[in-house]
Amino acid sequence: MAAVKLTKNEQKKQKDSLKRYQRYLPTLMLKKQQLQMVIRQVEQKIRDIEAKQKRLRDDLAEWIAVFGEDVGIGELIRIKAVDREMGNIAGVDIPVFRELLFDTIPYDLFEKPLWVDKGVVALKEISALDAEIEILRQQADLLGEELRITTQRVNLFEKVKIPETKKNIRKIQIYLSDQQTASVVRGKIAKNKIVRVS
Repeated sequence: MAAVKLTKNEQKKQKDSLKRYQRYLPTLMLKKQQLQMVIRQVEQKIRDIEAKQKRLRDDLAEWIAVFGEDVGIGELIRIKAVDREMGNIAGVDIPVFRELLFDTIPYDLFEKPLWVDKGVVALKEISALDAEIEILRQQADLLGEELRITTQRVNLFEKVKIPETKKNIRKIQIYLSDQQTASVVRGKIAKNKIVRVS
């Protein structure tokens, strides 16, 4: 940082800066706490969905094992689009999952086994959960990046700017106080010289 001018104007400027830093710091700390809380919630939601997905797969595995034939069930499902919207958490724009849209692929009910209907529904549900997890991970990444930036700002204000500004104010106050004392002493010396001369 450049050398601080030891003037009253600089002292006022430093005091104004200190007030501004102290006013913004609580807001940044609140944002940091909110981001940490939301990231924990997103991570918990991911774990919950992964657990639900595992239960679905386990249920599928039990009854699919009974049917050894391959009926090309994967060809009966085609993803059309991921429906999502944008949300905002603590000033961060994040994608929010709404639903996974599928193309309707007709198939002959007489050619396919009875369990295909249930399999198609289950695969759609698992695919939707995959899409939701992917969007939640994007949310966590975006929020994590914002948390990193906010933490840097909090540290900058807390550990650098505020202590530096306080030090500058103290340095200016000492200098101005010394100048005032020196001015008074010079005035008394000048007065004593005038008194001696007259």
